[in-house]
Amino acid sequence: MATMTVKISSKETIKPSSPTPQHLRNHNLSFMDQLAPNMYIPIILFYHVKIDQDIHDHVQRSSQLKKSLQQTLNHFYPLAGTIREDYSIDCNDNGVEFCETRVGCQLSEVLQQFDAEILNQFLPLGAHTNGVNTQSMEVPLAIQYNIFQCGGVAIGVCVSHRIADGTSATTFLNAWSSTSRGDAVAICPKFDVANFFPKKDMNWYNRGNLLSKEKVVTRRLVFNKSNIAALRKKASPATDSQAMVQHYFPTRVEAVSALIWERLMAISKSKSVPAKFIRASHAVNLRARMVPPMPMHSFGNLWYNASAIVSPNENVDNDNNLVILGSKLNTAIKQINDDCAKQLQSDAILDSLKKAFERYHSITGGMESFNFTSWCRFGFYDVDFGWGKPTWVCCPNMPLKNLIVMMSTKDEQGIEAYVNILEEDSIIFDSDLELLPFVSRTIGD
Repeated sequence: MATMTVKISSKETIKPSSPTPQHLRNHNLSFMDQLAPNMYIPIILFYHVKIDQDIHDHVQRSSQLKKSLQQTLNHFYPLAGTIREDYSIDCNDNGVEFCETRVGCQLSEVLQQFDAEILNQFLPLGAHTNGVNTQSMEVPLAIQYNIFQCGGVAIGVCVSHRIADGTSATTFLNAWSSTSRGDAVAICPKFDVANFFPKKDMNWYNRGNLLSKEKVVTRRLVFNKSNIAALRKKASPATDSQAMVQHYFPTRVEAVSALIWERLMAISKSKSVPAKFIRASHAVNLRARMVPPMPMHSFGNLWYNASAIVSPNENVDNDNNLVILGSKLNTAIKQINDDCAKQLQSDAILDSLKKAFERYHSITGGMESFNFTSWCRFGFYDVDFGWGKPTWVCCPNMPLKNLIVMMSTKDEQGIEAYVNILEEDSIIFDSDLELLPFVSRTIGD
């Protein structure tokens, strides 16, 4: 597309409409928050202008967004506070940065093809790049309201992963949009995760090291309903399959994850000094897996990684490799259950984690990890601020090498996968003949 300009027209701080009560001024983060990567969760929601809407009525819309944000922050008060280094939040009502911009192009031009560098301009903070601004990381939430020449808009949201996961980000967006619409039914989050997972002494753990110092690029893959069905069939073992693979039928996410894992593993093995062990980690939401389950609107990081490993003596270079990899993922994900949650609540977990990190860094020949997270069925396409549902929702890029974020397509039938890989690996990935038949890179309507 032609050169695009994004110019800031205004910037202000939005504070809660009512002061946070004194007894809620200190919010402790949880042990699960301590484990989360030191980065932002970036989300952009695009909205086409409706035929019957005044394309120039942005003053009213902007006022509506800011007023409803004030009201929403009364319930999500930690988002308007300051993150302290002792893993707590001073809920001081400092407020949320709200930036408004004018975009020098039509919304349709941006939707013609995926370009992470262009999309990043619609986000309010720079922590989505390969360098992390440690000062800005003290900001729990920032928002950018982008107005296109055609009247369409994009709302860019950055939520600190230090205090929230994808489920929590969705809870906030649904509450904010509901308030903006004037919906009387309020979503009240629960900020009690630290009661179940108290913070621990984690001075030995440096989560900043998770971020890559190398050039990371993002590739967007779209899997439609029929291709996902074909993948699920290919990843499902036949009745006479090897005894080492227990019969199961993979979920949509497991099948797509197995294919991406397989293709990234092939790139890893093609290098001059390949890693001996290949690991796939899948973030699993703990809320529904605990007994009793925690509410979905419990705010914070409530997920844990399911890990599946391929060792040097395993042969996954055959026609059965998707079955093997899918089965490994399926087994690992099932192990994230209430017993796992209880282990995370115990004091013994620190010793287990330390030993796991030591093993990881001492493996002869090295280990390469691919990290998957699924935001499918999170309901992003239900986020209606009063002018209709989004045209498209995306997660443009994150500064974490080998991170794969999956989201549902607008019709909920397909999956969009955002694959963050090293620039040098993307050359092979872009022309992978085993991958391309299953995907499309066009955004579509």
